[in-house]
Amino acid sequence: MADRPNFLFIITDQHRADHLGCSGHPVLKTPHIDSIAAKGTKFDRFYVATPVCQPNRSTLVTGRMPSLHGVRSNGIPLDMRSSTFVEGMRVSGYATALVGKSHIQNMTGLPAMHHRPDPKEGYTSLRDRIPEAFEADSEGDYDQEHPDRWKPGEPYDMDLPFYGFEHVDLCTEHSDHVGGQYYVWFKQQRADADALRDRDNQFDHDYVCPQAYRTSIPEEFYPTSYIREKTLDYIDSHAAEGGDKPFFLMASFPDPHHPFTPPGRYWDMYKPEDMELPASFDYGNVEPPPHVKWARDAREAGSAEVNSQSAFAVYQREVLEARALTCGMIAMIDDAVGDILAKLDSAGLADNTIVVFTADHGDFLGDHGLMLKGPAHFEGVTKVPFIWSEPGAPARTTDTLASTVDIAQTILDRARIEPYNGIQGRSLVNAIAGDADPDAVDSVIVEDDQQRVYFGYTKPPRIRSLITDTHRLTVSRGEDWGELYDLKADPDEMNNLFDDPAHAALRAELFERLTHRQMELVDTSPMPTMRA
Repeated sequence: MADRPNFLFIITDQHRADHLGCSGHPVLKTPHIDSIAAKGTKFDRFYVATPVCQPNRSTLVTGRMPSLHGVRSNGIPLDMRSSTFVEGMRVSGYATALVGKSHIQNMTGLPAMHHRPDPKEGYTSLRDRIPEAFEADSEGDYDQEHPDRWKPGEPYDMDLPFYGFEHVDLCTEHSDHVGGQYYVWFKQQRADADALRDRDNQFDHDYVCPQAYRTSIPEEFYPTSYIREKTLDYIDSHAAEGGDKPFFLMASFPDPHHPFTPPGRYWDMYKPEDMELPASFDYGNVEPPPHVKWARDAREAGSAEVNSQSAFAVYQREVLEARALTCGMIAMIDDAVGDILAKLDSAGLADNTIVVFTADHGDFLGDHGLMLKGPAHFEGVTKVPFIWSEPGAPARTTDTLASTVDIAQTILDRARIEPYNGIQGRSLVNAIAGDADPDAVDSVIVEDDQQRVYFGYTKPPRIRSLITDTHRLTVSRGEDWGELYDLKADPDEMNNLFDDPAHAALRAELFERLTHRQMELVDTSPMPTMRA
C-alpha cells in the first residue's frame, strides 16, 4: 500500500462494542462490518475518552482529552482555533470530507443547564466585559449545526473548511428527526416530508419502550440512506477526478442513537422475544451503586424522565424491545456499509483505502437496569467498537488497551504526517500490525464533567475512571462512594469492591496510578519560547 493511503472512517452513534456479529452478538447479523474485521485488526478493549457525544467527538478530531480541548460536556462548541488531525491532513494534501453527523458544535436550541450566579451586591461586574477566563474565537461561526440554520429546509452555505473538512454533507440530531443538509435533501425529495417525521406521524405499533416509535419515513429517505447516497457520490466524484489526491472521508451515521426508529422492514427485522436480557439487569440480593439505585427508585416513584437524553431505569419488556430495534437500526447501517465498500471496489479504490469503524459511545440497553447513557461508567457505555482494516494486512484481534484519544495520532502516523504539538494519545500503528509496541499503556482514562446535578449525585458530576488490564476504578468529586470492579472475575461489573477492606491496598494502588495518568495528560501546548 502507498505511504499516503485513502481513509474511509465510519462512525456510528451510541453503539455498544458487543452489538456486532464479529463481536459475538447472538442474534444480530452484520456481515459487511464483519468483513472489515475479517480483513483487519479488531480491538476488543477500546474505550471512549468520555461517554458523551460532543466531548468525545471533539477528542476524536483534536486528539486531546475533553479537559484540554474544552468541550467538557454537550453544549460547548469546539473552539474553531483548535487544531484537528483533519486539518493536518488537508494542509498536507489530502481531500477531506464529512458525510453525516458532526456534533462538534451545538445542534440543539436547548438552553444551558448551568448559569452564572448573580453578582454580589456592591461588586463591579465583569460579566459584560471579561465574562470568561478563556475567550473562544469570536470571529468564528459557532452555529453552523444549530437547528435555526436549517429549520426552513432551505440550503445553507457552511463556512468551509469546517474544522478541516473541505466538503460537508451535514446531518444534525438523530433518528427520523435529523436536520441539516439531510433535511434540505429530504424536502426536495418529498414535498410531504414534514408529515412523515416525528412521533406524531408514526405508524401504529404495540411497543411500550419509551422513545420507540415506528417512523413513517420510507427506507430510501431515512437519514441512513442519505448518508449512504452522499458517501457513494463522493467516492464517485473522487474517482472521476482521477484520484490525484488521497482522501479522508468520514461517514458518520446518527443511528443507532435513540429514539428507536428503524424504518420499513428494519422495524421488525429482529423480535424482542429473540433478544437476551443482560446478565446485570437484575442485581438480585446485591446492593447496586448509589446512582443506579437512585435511577431505579426514580422510575418506581414515577419521577424518571424517560423521554429525555438522560439515562433512566427500565423494565424487562422495554429492554427487549429497545435491543431489537437497536439491532434493526444497526442492520440498516450494515447494509449501507456494504454498498459503500462495494463502491470502493468498483471505483478501483479499495486496494489503497484503509477502512476504520468505530462509535462515539455506547448505550446501557438494560445493563444494570438502565437505558441510554449517563454518568455511570459501565462498559456498555464506555467500550465501543474499533476496527482498522488495511488492504493486505493479516486479520487479527487484540486486547491492547486503547481510546478515542488515540485515533488522531494513529491516522496521522499512518499517513506519514508529523503531529502538531499538544496532541495526546498514542499511535496504534504497531498494535495494528502486531509488532512490539514501545508506547503501550497499562491503563486508559475516562473523563466525565456534567452541567447539572442529577442521576443521584450531590454536585454536577465530575468523574474520572481508570481502566487497567484487570480493573476499573471510578471516583466522583464530592461523593463519599466510588466503584472498583475486577473486570476479569466480574465482567458484568456487579460486585463493587470499593469499600471492601480486602481490596484497600489495590484501591490505593489504583488511586496512585490514576494520579500519575492524570499528570501525564497535562497540556504541553504551547511550547516554551524561552528557557528561564
